[in-house]
Amino acid sequence: MTEKVNPCHPDKVADRIAGAIVDIAYAAEDDPKIAVEALVGHGVCHVIIETTARLDRSAIAAAIARIAGPVAADIVIVEQDKLLSENQSGGFRCGDNGIFKGVPLTEEQLRLSDIARRIFERYPCDGKYILDGDRLIICQSSATAEYLKDAFPGAEVNPIGDWTGGTDVDTGAVNHGHRKADSHTPCVDYFPQYCVKEPLGIHKVFRGTFSLSCEKFSSARSYGVLDEWNFT
Repeated sequence: MTEKVNPCHPDKVADRIAGAIVDIAYAAEDDPKIAVEALVGHGVCHVIIETTARLDRSAIAAAIARIAGPVAADIVIVEQDKLLSENQSGGFRCGDNGIFKGVPLTEEQLRLSDIARRIFERYPCDGKYILDGDRLIICQSSATAEYLKDAFPGAEVNPIGDWTGGTDVDTGAVNHGHRKADSHTPCVDYFPQYCVKEPLGIHKVFRGTFSLSCEKFSSARSYGVLDEWNFT
């Protein structure tokens, strides 16, 4: 079973804000150390940033407005903890333990990503999708259930009723909800128009305290082989 949310899901909005701030740090400094937490909903966005870089608050506020709309921005920037900074000084390290592994998407994940992209092209608003073998559950806000049932025969569409969604209805947080088994939201690979680019045009996927070049991810997926990489 795999689950996917689209770029307008509140948690993904928070992820996109954090990713934009990571890109701002990379524009300010070579190989910065940065951790970003974001919470967005009901007209307010709170971000807490721990970093070695000197960041432009106006650039951060502009990124928040571009992604989340006209919300009040509460921006807190603090210097990274000295011991943590020293522990990460020897190279690229991720999080507290300095280890990350990446693998290509499974066939089920690829199938669900294609479904999510097709739905999002018609309904560019909050949505979540689950695929378990041949069972497809579509939870799509502001959508016509009849169209989705016709487009995806046999799918369970909005099983508990129609809804509106978005950050005025639900609050989003970085990494919230990703503790479930096999959740994936590689926004950059399937919704590139909604992802932030670095000044040099390199996309980055982030989770919590690290950023990762999507070129590696895309390469692993295109070859269809196990391609693990560790940051240690």
